[in-house]
Amino acid sequence: MLSINGITVRLGGRTIIDRASAAIRPNSRVGLIGRNGAGKSTLMKVLIGQLEPDEGEIDMPRRTRLGYIAQDAPSGTATPFETVLAADVERAALMDEAETCTDMDRLGDVHERLLVIDAYSAPARAARILLGLGFDEEMQARPLDSYSGGWKMRVALAALLFSEPDLLLLDEPSNHLDLEATLWLESFLKTYAGTLIVISHERDLLNNVVDTILHLDRGKIALYSGGYDDFERQRAERAAQLAAAKASQDAQRARLQDYIARNSARASTAKQAQSRAKMLAKMQPIAALAEDPTLSFGFPNPTELKPPLITLEMAAVGYADAAPVLRSLNLRIDPDDRIALLGRNGNGKTTLARLLAAQLAPMEGAINASGRMRVGYFTQYQVEELHGDDTPLQHMTRAMAGATPGAVRAQLGRFGFSGDKATTRTNKLSGGERARLALALITREAPHLLILDEPTNHLDVDAREALVQALNDYDGAVILISHDRHMVELTADRLVLVDNGAAVDYPGSIDDYIDLVLGRNQPKAEARPKAAKVDRKAEAKAREDARELKKAAAAAEAESARLAAQCAAIDRAMFDPGGADPTLALLPISELSRERAKLAAELALAEARWLQASEQLERQAA
Repeated sequence: MLSINGITVRLGGRTIIDRASAAIRPNSRVGLIGRNGAGKSTLMKVLIGQLEPDEGEIDMPRRTRLGYIAQDAPSGTATPFETVLAADVERAALMDEAETCTDMDRLGDVHERLLVIDAYSAPARAARILLGLGFDEEMQARPLDSYSGGWKMRVALAALLFSEPDLLLLDEPSNHLDLEATLWLESFLKTYAGTLIVISHERDLLNNVVDTILHLDRGKIALYSGGYDDFERQRAERAAQLAAAKASQDAQRARLQDYIARNSARASTAKQAQSRAKMLAKMQPIAALAEDPTLSFGFPNPTELKPPLITLEMAAVGYADAAPVLRSLNLRIDPDDRIALLGRNGNGKTTLARLLAAQLAPMEGAINASGRMRVGYFTQYQVEELHGDDTPLQHMTRAMAGATPGAVRAQLGRFGFSGDKATTRTNKLSGGERARLALALITREAPHLLILDEPTNHLDVDAREALVQALNDYDGAVILISHDRHMVELTADRLVLVDNGAAVDYPGSIDDYIDLVLGRNQPKAEARPKAAKVDRKAEAKAREDARELKKAAAAAEAESARLAAQCAAIDRAMFDPGGADPTLALLPISELSRERAKLAAELALAEARWLQASEQLERQAA
């Protein structure tokens, strides 16, 4: 049992964790979640003993082996394979001793222990883990110093998984992974034998791997059983209860204030008024759930352009005098396309994105683009290169040279930078806030094409959902590179596989591709015949119609739920006044009946709209 007993952590005079307690069962798989800046990494550092709490303590069984990735990536001339093998310190020491030991009794003990820890199968296990994280046989034998920081962090992750600690702690393990490696990691963690605590904003990983959610919010932690969807459902129920309780308290507060105002001056009722004033003073206010500006995304819609935006004709692209990374590219991108680029890191997804963003010129063939087309291209480098001493307002003012202060403020406001946030130094912003600022900068001219290369790395789950909604509301074309398959599934309606030096339309769905990567089955859909002429205009219209129908169905469903809740509240007021909303319970039955009939009529219309949109979607899918 891992016990968190009333810990408090203060950093820089600010309370990050406030008397937090939780008990985690052995062999649990726990998802540690919370908004950006909530203190998740701080709690993780307390768990591993890197940070001492100001109050409280962490209890765990003696001799528990902890596993955690250090901030510094491994480096040097050792290979990834050698680095991973060395992570099992006991095995490495025993193997060395077996080579030099001259005491036969001790040597027998060493070999017996090596058999117990399954030391001789370790090389094969190390190779499998590295392969799953994207290292083929040749890459496993190259020195660490030949790799970028992201690939070195993969080696660190592989070494940690190989060491099989009793308590495995992972902080955003998929940030340096592509979709294929993320899928492998998820499969690995599902069968992990020890206790797992993972900080992640990957909705699918939190649903498929963890059995418990540990939610950190405003310094407090709470345990929820199940995955992320279970947590979200329970949180929504709590929010509804909180809203109802707050409405009831607000109504009671208003009645008390009214009574005090009317009766304080009268001698006959002054004592009663004084008593109610004391009651009002002691009443603890119920705080509504705070609105969070970090959930604000609003992409400005572009002016209309005729299709196509871009066409590639037998194009090849690469770098300097080296051989092309991609060849024979034949792609067409229309104003309403929503394309996700699939394929392992290193296969050329970013190279293709840079070609489409006009950062690279074709080495062969041709690229034709609309002369009036504007492109917004987001990469992690833009987040890292923001000037730390400048404010969002200064960044945007420079980028929108000549624009009015109102226009600058409006663009910042679309992404949640209003008031003091607009004048906060960038180095004081969270990673998610810096990512939003970079998105605000690249969309300032209302681009016709958005190219987003891993836009979610610094965003928490709620912010990712807000980004999905913003992309679906955006009228331009989108090209997405992301290991977040939840985002890919909800925003992309066309998949392009970048592999073996080519980029071609993938004929199946994202689920088909996941099955292919995991070796479960082949894509269910059939590829389009190459000779067939595709009516791109008709396809584009069909996708637009489908998007509008989905929006209509979702809006009608939400409206139906709202109206049904209002009907239920009125029913409680009519038939169970004691458990009803006090503001409704005071109304006469005749008024409640009229309101109930009006809501019922509106509910019937909303349900009819939902049914009509759903049927049209089904017909279109058929």
